[in-house]
Amino acid sequence: MKGPVPSGAALPEGLLVHFADQRDLGTDLDRAFVEPPADAVADAVVLALHEDLTPDGDVSAALVPDDVVADGVIASRAAGVLAGSSCATEAFAQVSPDIEVVWLRSDGDRLVPGDVVATVRGPLASVLTAERTALNFLGRLSGVASTTARWVEAAGAVDGLVRIWDTRKTTPGLRILERAAVRAGGGWNHRNNLSHWVMLKDNHLTGIDIVSAVASSRSLWPGRTVHVECETLDQVRESLEAGADALLLDNMTPASINMCVAVVHAHGERHGARPLIEASGGITLDLVAEVAATGVDCISTSALTNGAPSLDLGLDLNLEPGERV
Repeated sequence: MKGPVPSGAALPEGLLVHFADQRDLGTDLDRAFVEPPADAVADAVVLALHEDLTPDGDVSAALVPDDVVADGVIASRAAGVLAGSSCATEAFAQVSPDIEVVWLRSDGDRLVPGDVVATVRGPLASVLTAERTALNFLGRLSGVASTTARWVEAAGAVDGLVRIWDTRKTTPGLRILERAAVRAGGGWNHRNNLSHWVMLKDNHLTGIDIVSAVASSRSLWPGRTVHVECETLDQVRESLEAGADALLLDNMTPASINMCVAVVHAHGERHGARPLIEASGGITLDLVAEVAATGVDCISTSALTNGAPSLDLGLDLNLEPGERV
């Protein structure tokens, strides 16, 4: 199993902690690391159900007798990676505590078409009310996990230590859930939000040089990671002089990335420490292996979240005539 620290030696302490807080997938995986916090799940489901049931509830399910029981299974109709099971469970639970959901597969598990991932039993009306909300979460988050797994597999075929990183291009209000799905797919999370660490992009550097910007960041936010976006080799050299913790090599060709990686590692050999190297911008699934081969630590892409199609999962009900509570 891959370790929690990217390739290379002596990365900044703050980034080592950031990676150590995220567990890699493996046979001894602690499932808590691929599941989102319970409060985030509950809050997201409340909003989703409000959206679906305002103002008069489920007017169709209201026609179903209260005592009719439904038995069913949630099954995958496509190959992928499961994620979002806690959201689906919460959706059923918020509609009715009498719905029982039993998971046969866990977040992070690989699926093939026809795999049964859970059983569902409860009052038919309530099951029907919760069904679409539960499946929307499950399909969306499993889609993120499945897309992430494809990127991880493509990059890992070349460099088993390179990390596939997500970005802040997430669905508004669902970032925590989608970041958990990225982890379920074998990926890693970038900074949490704008408060997590300093990232100096081209617009932040208007009217100020990199050395001064990094120094000001250290003064204003001591102990925070300082991450600098670089579009040229000269900017990489300036960022190394400034003592940046991480470099984002933006929209560079693999040849240019190779040159930058060599300069950063030479700096590390001279000083005993080096910044983390991230590649981003213009990288597709077809190109990720070539970028991974350059020796960067992380490859970030918004494709994991805002480009991920939903995974097709469905609820198949077995309605026995006359079955009642």
